[in-house]
Amino acid sequence: MANSASSGEPFYIRYYSGHSGRFGHEFLEFDIRVVGDGRSAVARYANNSNYRNDSLIRKEMCVSSLVVDEIKRIVRASEIMKEDDGKWPQKNKDGRQELEIRFGGEHISFETAKIGSLIDVTESADPEGLRVFYYLVQDLKALVFSLTSLHFKIKPIS
Repeated sequence: MANSASSGEPFYIRYYSGHSGRFGHEFLEFDIRVVGDGRSAVARYANNSNYRNDSLIRKEMCVSSLVVDEIKRIVRASEIMKEDDGKWPQKNKDGRQELEIRFGGEHISFETAKIGSLIDVTESADPEGLRVFYYLVQDLKALVFSLTSLHFKIKPIS
């Protein structure tokens, strides 16, 4: 595959969603970056929820170039690199979301308000662009949650 992680092209992706409220700074953040010779990557995950005295969860794992290739495929297919967040809802008291991607020679960074539902997307000034962001974030979160679950077998304590 011409665009594989082992091709040495720079790749980094970071997502953050958080707010400060009644329970302090609560957030979800993950990033994935190609390291060393490009044959593997490091994925980091952090989740801080102070609700019911939950504590900060931090996990770090190595993932193969195949996982990175799949993330690149998802990013490429989404066409997020063509979007502009200029008309997206601004961060507010309910929090913010950030997405940063470095893919080869391109670098993008988005910031928007938290999206509660697809109604927020369709009622925005840029529904098509925000829809691309929304679905890409959903795909990335699902992938990272699956990787974390597979690596660490996280089970909630009852």
